[in-house]
Amino acid sequence: MRKRLFLASLLLVTLAVASYLALSGGPRAAVAQETGPELAVYNQGVALVKDTRTLTLDSGTQLITISDVAAQIDPTSVHFRSLTDPAGTIVLEQNFEYDLVGVDKLLSRYVDQQVQVITNDGTTYGGTLMSGSGDIILQDAEGRILVISRSQVRDFSFPSLPDGLITRPSLVWLLDATQAGQHEAEITYMTSGISWQANYVLLLAEDGQSLDLSGWVTLDNRSGATYTDAKLKLIAGDINRVQPEYKADYAVGEAMPTAAAAPMEERGFFEYHLYEVQRPVTVRDNQTKQIEMVTAADVAALKFYVYEGNPGYTFWGSPEPDPTYGASTGVTAVRTFIEFSTGEDGANAQLPAGVVRVYQNDVDGSALLVGEDSIGHTPKDETVQLYVGDAFDIVGERVQTDFRQIGTDIVEESYEITLRNHKEEDVQVRVMERLFRWSDWDVIEESAPHTKLDSETVEWRLDVPAGGEATVTYTVRYKW
Repeated sequence: MRKRLFLASLLLVTLAVASYLALSGGPRAAVAQETGPELAVYNQGVALVKDTRTLTLDSGTQLITISDVAAQIDPTSVHFRSLTDPAGTIVLEQNFEYDLVGVDKLLSRYVDQQVQVITNDGTTYGGTLMSGSGDIILQDAEGRILVISRSQVRDFSFPSLPDGLITRPSLVWLLDATQAGQHEAEITYMTSGISWQANYVLLLAEDGQSLDLSGWVTLDNRSGATYTDAKLKLIAGDINRVQPEYKADYAVGEAMPTAAAAPMEERGFFEYHLYEVQRPVTVRDNQTKQIEMVTAADVAALKFYVYEGNPGYTFWGSPEPDPTYGASTGVTAVRTFIEFSTGEDGANAQLPAGVVRVYQNDVDGSALLVGEDSIGHTPKDETVQLYVGDAFDIVGERVQTDFRQIGTDIVEESYEITLRNHKEEDVQVRVMERLFRWSDWDVIEESAPHTKLDSETVEWRLDVPAGGEATVTYTVRYKW
């Protein structure tokens, strides 16, 4: 029964389209033959699609319909151009049709009309459809009202397909062509629902002094269309876009994973970077595809530790004289970072924004995850710092040892910071302090020289022996 309904619906769609094309003057649909598209995907969830199609046109006014387009197309971005006769082929109208056929759509169109309903036990009910929202309400020929639970319905039978409903989103153009025959036509449009991001895997050496890097492009296509043998370009960078008000009401499914590998060419493009896959790529709808982007072996790496005892406390533009504010944060965690360069002495590559997962081999040779972080777009000759987790065997402690109000506009504050190392090896810890009470400050006493990182941040680097501890003390004076 369902197969018969499908075939009937398909026939009715064909008849409806034929009727739609029967305009005054005899315009008819042209034949379109697709070649491989070009697909430029931006890492902001949009893509530019360019198709070159072979169309058989008559002279005069006619309609062409192309149904294998993205469901999430931005119709305001559509552009049609005949490459064979650009001056003699004029676009009079272009439409994006997306009112897709479905049970709810059919029921809403057949209110006050005759339908048949077949229930799970094989009983057939016919009558005028009063409502199809929720339970089915029919009025039979004798005026009786029948209420049929939607869960009990096996099949619906409709006399015909209502005008305007289609099976797939379609682009329709009304053209006026001077030259009859075959035309090479270029069709471009923007679509949402397709995006890419970079994903990286780092294998850290046992001593933490080198790493191997592999980077993959993860392409996620939920645009509602499949792009067969596409010329694929990936744009890395943040372009400025005006968000369109239009949005098609069309649902897409969930992504399904797969994988592929191909060489990729990188080059600069405007203020961005472009990555082009050097072979045709088929990107299916509802598919996640991975393509290898960059590899680098034996890259110099640095593992280091950071203790920041007062994170989140910063200068907000007014003096802070409260002695208890920021004095006892309770922070003891020491963070672990991995650092490497994207220059020629490092990864020697531009790294688009993405997630980096860091692994290290165990004693039995199996690689285990030690942490992950995300990076922004990183050009060559820059430094990448990855926060991978907190050190288990290193503990920090920060204690306010003094606070003095020298005058109405001067305070002095003292701290003692201790690092305890429970490892069997010596470590160096970078101690960072935010001087947040006021913008005019001066470290007047300290047990070791500090480095000023910015207008409110200082740093000490403490060498902490294995099984021992190290301490730094300082006093800062604020004036306002």
